Amino acid sequence: MENPKLKRLVNDWLEEVTIAQIQAEFESGKLTSKELVQMYLYRISVFDKQINSVLEVNPDALHIASALDMERSESGPRGPLHGIPVLIKDNLDTHDKMHTSAGSLALKDSIAMKDSYVAEQLRNAGAILLGKTSMTEWANFMAYGMKSGYSSRGGQVLNPYGPGKYDVGGSSSGSGAATAANLCAVSIGTETSGSILNPACENSLVGIKPTVGLISRRGIIPIAHTQDTAGPMARTVEDAAIVLTAISGRDDRDPVTKTNPHHGTDFTLHLLKEGLAGKRIGIAWRGFIDQLGAEKQKVVEAAVRVLKSSNAEVVEVIDFPSANFKWEYDVLTYEFKPNLNAYLNRLHPSVKIRTLSDLIEFNTANEEKMLKYGQEVLLEANALSGTLTEEAYFKALEKDMYLSTQQGIDYVLEKYQLDAILFPSDEGSHISGKAGYPSIAVPAGFTPEGEPVGITFAGTAYSEPTLIELAYAFEQLTGYRKAPNLKKE
Repeated sequence: MENPKLKRLVNDWLEEVTIAQIQAEFESGKLTSKELVQMYLYRISVFDKQINSVLEVNPDALHIASALDMERSESGPRGPLHGIPVLIKDNLDTHDKMHTSAGSLALKDSIAMKDSYVAEQLRNAGAILLGKTSMTEWANFMAYGMKSGYSSRGGQVLNPYGPGKYDVGGSSSGSGAATAANLCAVSIGTETSGSILNPACENSLVGIKPTVGLISRRGIIPIAHTQDTAGPMARTVEDAAIVLTAISGRDDRDPVTKTNPHHGTDFTLHLLKEGLAGKRIGIAWRGFIDQLGAEKQKVVEAAVRVLKSSNAEVVEVIDFPSANFKWEYDVLTYEFKPNLNAYLNRLHPSVKIRTLSDLIEFNTANEEKMLKYGQEVLLEANALSGTLTEEAYFKALEKDMYLSTQQGIDYVLEKYQLDAILFPSDEGSHISGKAGYPSIAVPAGFTPEGEPVGITFAGTAYSEPTLIELAYAFEQLTGYRKAPNLKKE
């Protein structure tokens, strides 16, 4: 960078900086939001060549930052996200000059007619939508065997800790890789079954997968209405809690949010250094930790020793009645078609893809670009009625709900009188996902070769405050997170 001040800050300060540290610089007058945006744009231009995580940047980002700087000088900041650059996954609508495509060339020209609820809440909080991150195409609900982080529009996202060596995680791969590489302050991902938790663990990040209902699903390109949710991805628990506070709430256009008891809650109040004290945590060994490779298992075992050395009560032997159940994804297959058709039907008239059938036809007509991994999952979903009237759908939904709650998370919590369950990486995400229950991933260290490993605290519906307390206390005791070693090319 030519500006000596920004050059110094980029080299000596920006990496791993937190929201609170940024706000302190804003308040002191030593830094403006416009300067911060310049620095993140610089890092994207220099380092994203190696990991391919950002699809596009917001052309208005610098002007928005300048306007927020002016607002700060005239009336003060709106809150902790005022002037903070956020990257947002490519399946969340933004009504601006950026596109929303779920990683597909079929929607590469689609500009949303309205903001998603999440984008709306971020803007209201004073955040700057810096750009869109790449993702596994259609949130990895297109083909069997599709590689995490691949899409026809964006290509392949790579893990900054080992580009081409380690899995980047999916489907919020771009949000994970970009945040880990310090290309933004924080980012937004989405999850149906592991798509926030998995890339968070693979990129040494904190990722919060909220209860379905804590955050409105309006304006998110869907898979399944019973499991979809957005959530924050950040380098610290504090930053994730700040973002969760901003995007949580009730929305008249999404009825499940009316069950949210945390409307208006400031989740940062649960950043307690003694958050582990007196908590009972069950360790998911059988069927979960024991399925890991030896090196990752050692990392998780070390994390459990940290819990034992704290004031938490650790229950090592817990059994899930449904741990070894052969889970199916029939519910997602049934719900995808009606949900996607409803979304596509609301797009601007210039967008020619109006149904799942249209998408399949487009992919078939452009096979070389679109069908590297095929589209078997799309074809299976399109063969269904799309009415959700099938007996098989209700049976699958009822079975998933029962086995994930009464014979899953809630059963274990009640039987062993636990506050939360510790899973290795995202290994329990399918159970929490089917239950619609929250989880929070936090860095747990690295293998000897340098691959990031995370742990996940999972709980019952709307237990986010407790999970944040646990994750924050664990993070403060360990400090395992470290930045990847990216070199300028």
